[in-house]
Amino acid sequence: MLTYEQALERLLAAARPVEEIRYLPLTAVLGRVLAMPQRSIVSSPPLDNSAMDGYAVRLADVSAAGTCLPVSQRIPAGSVGTPLAPGSAARIFTGAPVPAGADAVIMQERCEHGPGGVVINHVPRPGENIRRAGEDILAGAEILAAGIRLRPQDIALAASAGLPELPVFRRLRVGVFFTGDELVQPGEPLPPGAIYNSNRYGLRALLEGLGCEVRDLGTVPDDLDATRAALRKAAADNDLIVTSGGVSVGEEDHVKPAVEAEGQVDLWQVATKPGKPLTFGEVRRPGGKAWFIGLPGNPVSALVTFMMTIRPFVLRLQGVERVLPQALTLRAEFDWTRPDARREFLRARLGDSGGIELFPDQGAGVQRSLVWSNGIVDNPPGQAIQRGDPVRFIPFAELLS
Repeated sequence: MLTYEQALERLLAAARPVEEIRYLPLTAVLGRVLAMPQRSIVSSPPLDNSAMDGYAVRLADVSAAGTCLPVSQRIPAGSVGTPLAPGSAARIFTGAPVPAGADAVIMQERCEHGPGGVVINHVPRPGENIRRAGEDILAGAEILAAGIRLRPQDIALAASAGLPELPVFRRLRVGVFFTGDELVQPGEPLPPGAIYNSNRYGLRALLEGLGCEVRDLGTVPDDLDATRAALRKAAADNDLIVTSGGVSVGEEDHVKPAVEAEGQVDLWQVATKPGKPLTFGEVRRPGGKAWFIGLPGNPVSALVTFMMTIRPFVLRLQGVERVLPQALTLRAEFDWTRPDARREFLRARLGDSGGIELFPDQGAGVQRSLVWSNGIVDNPPGQAIQRGDPVRFIPFAELLS
């Protein structure tokens, strides 16, 4: 078996981003991956402007608090005033360009109306309440790096830089199917020995949450020929195939031999718990190939293995540069006295005390553990944990997008 680090290194070394780039309007790029770095076409702000509603003044005219100046002009946002006459103040509003000659803006709360104009009850500092041109962005400066998944704040920055559209990689096309004669869809009667197919919905949601275009081929029976046919169909027009079930060594586990018949297996079995029977390879198609990921059929194993091992690979295929989750080092509020020889992914949550609490039943079939938890403790092989020890905790917020 490969170690977790070896498996992850092999997956990421194989991944190449999709090549197609599409230019989309800002209203359509949320969650998409930026294909090329972007530079601003303007400076922001384009002119020195006021950070406050107040009065623009010359420092030389306000040598003491209580100075009264006539108001020579009014400058709302969206208009440009005239040069400020010496010995006067300009009524100005937030975002309005500061008139030439003014070197400070006094907030209106420090001013009051007087018989001859406005009374300034504050001696200003040079540049007070003035936002300088280009203070946020300089024209020509890089504002967004390639390989990021675009967030609302990234899109807003692009808009402020004058960019109406952005180049993004096309969505990764992922074909999914699920093996098992025992699988029944929710809403259907449940015969003896059958189970509802939760992986279909959990894995689809994980892939869609990462921005993939998911093509669902449904459930495939435990049969080698049927599995090979499903692989060929999925490989025809998808970049990646993801399956769950049938990847172990039982007589009804046909996925690995089917992949070997239709392509090749590059990785099988990883020293993790859960997630040991992970399969990685490729399926041939005319003129190319589709990557293949075979996940365990156990629902907890499938979801945890996807989040911890497959998510970085899927993000890299989409062109994302930073694909590894950020972990927190936090205090354990539990004892873990019988560690496994494999790397363990323990379902846990950050408690109100600021420490990490462990779900009491870490069985691979306990799906409610994932609902109770808000993250994963990434525990090294053979590592016992005592209450108070530091542990490596990865929040689900880092693993679900």
